[in-house]
Amino acid sequence: MGLAGLRGRILDMMSPYRAAPRRHLSTSPFKAPDPEPPAEHFAVDDLVTHDKYGLGTVTGVEHGVALIIDFGSHVQRISMPSAKLTKL
Repeated sequence: MGLAGLRGRILDMMSPYRAAPRRHLSTSPFKAPDPEPPAEHFAVDDLVTHDKYGLGTVTGVEHGVALIIDFGSHVQRISMPSAKLTKL
């Protein structure tokens, strides 16, 4: 069997799903992880700020996938969720 055949078999065996996060045991001596903050919901005309691009206005929403934002000097498509994007 060639390398290409082996590579195909491995990819067929792999699951496309991520493993579920481990739950925190109440008897654990370690601090419980902070819960994830709720996802922000954006709408057209919302004001946002981005760590790299600055202040902008949402001009389009691709539900759960991306936002189209006008930063004044250019329009940028930002994939969601984005840690660098904050709703004002």
